[in-house]
Amino acid sequence: MRTSNYDKFPFVEVDGSCISGWEEIVAVLKERVAGEKKSVIVIECYPGVHEAEMLLSLEGLSPAVTIQAHSAYKEEDCIRAMVAPDVTDDRVFGYLTHLNVVDYLDQEKLLGLQEQVARVRDGVVLVVGTGASYVAGMSSDGALPGDALLVYADLARWEIQLRMRRNEINNLGVNNKEVSFSEQYKHAFFVDWRVADRLKKQLMHRWDYVLDTHIPSQPKLVEGGVVLRALERCVNRPFRVAPFFDPGPWGGQWLKKVIDLDDREINYAWGFDCVPEENSLLLKFGDTTIEIPSINLVFYQPAALLGDRVYARFGAEFPIRFDFLDTIEGGNLSLQVHPLTDYIHEQFGMHYTQDESYYILDAEPGSFVYLGLKDGVDPAAMIGELKRAQQTGCEFDAEKHVARWPVKKHDHFSIPAGTVHCSGAGSLVLEISATPYIFTFKLWDWNRLGLDGKPRPINIEHGEKNIQWERTESWVREHVLDLTETLEQGQGVIEERTGLNEMEFIETRRHWFTGKVHHHTGGGVNVLNLVEGREAIVESPTGAFSPFVVHYAETFIIPAAVGEYTITPYGESAGAQCATIKAYVR
Repeated sequence: MRTSNYDKFPFVEVDGSCISGWEEIVAVLKERVAGEKKSVIVIECYPGVHEAEMLLSLEGLSPAVTIQAHSAYKEEDCIRAMVAPDVTDDRVFGYLTHLNVVDYLDQEKLLGLQEQVARVRDGVVLVVGTGASYVAGMSSDGALPGDALLVYADLARWEIQLRMRRNEINNLGVNNKEVSFSEQYKHAFFVDWRVADRLKKQLMHRWDYVLDTHIPSQPKLVEGGVVLRALERCVNRPFRVAPFFDPGPWGGQWLKKVIDLDDREINYAWGFDCVPEENSLLLKFGDTTIEIPSINLVFYQPAALLGDRVYARFGAEFPIRFDFLDTIEGGNLSLQVHPLTDYIHEQFGMHYTQDESYYILDAEPGSFVYLGLKDGVDPAAMIGELKRAQQTGCEFDAEKHVARWPVKKHDHFSIPAGTVHCSGAGSLVLEISATPYIFTFKLWDWNRLGLDGKPRPINIEHGEKNIQWERTESWVREHVLDLTETLEQGQGVIEERTGLNEMEFIETRRHWFTGKVHHHTGGGVNVLNLVEGREAIVESPTGAFSPFVVHYAETFIIPAAVGEYTITPYGESAGAQCATIKAYVR
């Protein structure tokens, strides 16, 4: 067993200062508004922030008036009816909403609260919650009154999910903290986060302060301009987002051992190493580290991060995802298929789909992947047997209908949307894919229960509308197996094109190297993982950024603005062969 050197808490070191603790934060805010006859302190909150803790802790401001933004909301029945078409009654899927925070506000209540704010002539007016900016009198162009101080209380989606699992928080505008995690997550994914992100993007340039609320009772406050300058620094150097890991019914033991995770956990099924919509970005100010959602970087610096062409194509979204699927000493993933582009757009409002690939980072002898259908498959018979298995609990004979292929370390399998697939037990998959990551139609889950003891949702009705029945083992053999092509070889470097079918928008290149490899972003964001070797160093030929060391299995991002960079074996790997897999948008 190797000693783990995987960094689970990567940070970007930045200039500036950070204030920690409620007492110190109150003192800073009081000093900021000292001398003002009247001041309005707006604490705009991302959904999921613990507002009760905040209100109690900010009593030290001695506000003349305290207003919670939700007191301007429409009645709960009206909000539930408003979001119902997007939340839907499906167990897993909804529709990406077009709503905004202002749609949650009752205009009569809002006007009354705005008048209440205006009537105060002396002292502090404290307005807290999602939509607090509107209560304080924000105009349609995002401008706040001149006497308003804007503090943005932020929270990454992974922490929000943990709070949902602990039944600590409600979805926006409704009281539902006791419902299942899956119901809350779906509501947030399709509605709350879209609504809140639209307001966040509108306010970012106006932040006076950013409040890190990830750790209860341990808040951290940084000036908004300092945070924005830190984000500007991030897009001019390599960086990593903070990974997170989660158990699952099929999870394995590789991540626990190789990445040195909590041995008390039953398993780890997923490792989310580069999913900027849900990961955090850690910014270190001296001895203090603050945590913000990494999607903030995408919102604030989309062109510099993604590149002009990628930004023009996808907007302020990060289109490439890297994550781990661990089945070593575990079980098979669910048999599944991803939606076609037309289907995901029409049914769920997403404008691109989840093409993906499996890069085999490690594999036990005899491990395999299900990919494509058997030649001569009978669609009606297969769907009938899937439905029968789901309804009766009988077994579904996957190998009667689905092709099975042996895998070994460093194989790379392309999986265009519409292709039936499933990673088998015994492998550690580095999944390289497009980002719409919840749109998986499970066809069969081996008659097992989730970790909550309940059956996992099966989506045969969605799945059968997207399965491409011509993608049988003959098609797989010709179009997605053994696609590796050597492009260049010499001076201790081999460059290969690997794994991805021509229908997919992501290109992947693998470099085997014992010396320095020269790369260039080509005007688009690069995402890489060190798939072989203990550590390597990323450097700028012109000294544009400080050397950046990466370790085995770590995913790292090279923003488009970086341009040229090199990667060289480093430390214990100096002189040894290393390998990276790089993904970028074609």
